[in-house]
Amino acid sequence: MSFSERLHDIKVGFTGPFWVANISELFERLSYYAVFAVLARYLNENLNFSAEQAGTLTGQFGGWVWFLAIFGGTIADRLGFRRALSIAYLILSAAYFLLGSLGSAWFAPVRGAMPLPLLVTLILVLPALGVALVKPSVVGTTARASKENVRSIGYSIYYTLVNVGGAAGPFMASWVSRHGSVGGVFRVAALSVFVMFFAVLIFFREPKRLAAEKVPSLGDTLVNFGTVIINLRFVLFLAIFSGYWIVYWQEFIILPLYVSKYIDGKADTALMLTTGPLLVIALTVALSLLTQKAAPVRVITLGTLITAVAWVLLMIHPSVLMAYFTLGVIAIGEIILSPKYYEYISRLAPPGQQGTYMGFAFLPIGIGSFIGGPLGGWLIHHFGEVQHQPGRIWWVVTGIGLLTALLLWIYDKTIGMSPIPANEAKVAA
Repeated sequence: MSFSERLHDIKVGFTGPFWVANISELFERLSYYAVFAVLARYLNENLNFSAEQAGTLTGQFGGWVWFLAIFGGTIADRLGFRRALSIAYLILSAAYFLLGSLGSAWFAPVRGAMPLPLLVTLILVLPALGVALVKPSVVGTTARASKENVRSIGYSIYYTLVNVGGAAGPFMASWVSRHGSVGGVFRVAALSVFVMFFAVLIFFREPKRLAAEKVPSLGDTLVNFGTVIINLRFVLFLAIFSGYWIVYWQEFIILPLYVSKYIDGKADTALMLTTGPLLVIALTVALSLLTQKAAPVRVITLGTLITAVAWVLLMIHPSVLMAYFTLGVIAIGEIILSPKYYEYISRLAPPGQQGTYMGFAFLPIGIGSFIGGPLGGWLIHHFGEVQHQPGRIWWVVTGIGLLTALLLWIYDKTIGMSPIPANEAKVAA
């Protein structure tokens, strides 16, 4: 097929809802990562939370999303994608606005009505509710609003726009912080998703369901959960792989605090966090081709090992430049392992249950954030504020990564190397 023919297929292969949903996802990711890029420092420096509290709360922001996503798909299917996206963007705009208003004078009566940590915890759940509805709605729309011959391209467009938003968010946060205030980042994030609320209402039309598509109930989701947790091989793999995300999330949880407190208080830590997404956009295809024939668990182990040793760079030479290099190496580890991770999950799933298993594949991301938050906060408090040896933080983070890589290696040599049952072999083939 010629390039012009392929281009024609792309032009006619996607209906309007595909473009509306995916463009809105770009702005949702922009807002989410803009907030994530400044949240730890905002809580610590603007709202005067301790480093431990800031770490815990930042971990909750990243964690709730991936747990609620298990049920988000069911709710989105029941509501319909248009209604689910509208509600989600309205929730997100309110949540980001409230987060940015926590220190405002007009918010004082609310702050006085309950302990501030509890108030922030409650508000931090709201973005997760919104994102948990957005993701399945956009992915579902991509499936329904794409013709079969271009559907794989549709998912590539989706993945690319997600990463563009992931890079644009910290960049926007950097610009707004430098030309305004940190609070302004939350207001711009709120405005961004509020505009998407109107975009969905005006331009989005509910795509037709696929012929074989079944609308799951909440009961179905609970049954699926029971089905998944009795697959011990799958659960063990997810539990081990959570260690990777404990290490990975430290770039949002404690790296900004570490750089601002112990390297350069004027460093633009939000801009720093554009490094990973930009490299993901640039290198994903090339690195995926290099590892496409390798065994999945071995590639996942390699990516975990690279992510672990990345933090050694900050031990050797703590500087702003080395923080950029660290984030770059972490991104390479992520690029290497991500495609193989989802490939391996699909192999573990029995026939007809790939969708269910892929939904639960996100659990390690949430577990890593929930554990990584309080752990990171404790590390920066204990080694930085108490012992005045902040470099030791990265010894612990690296150690967790190396232990995870070792457990993955053991898993690969024992359970991972055992024959795939007949029903799984069909999937692997």
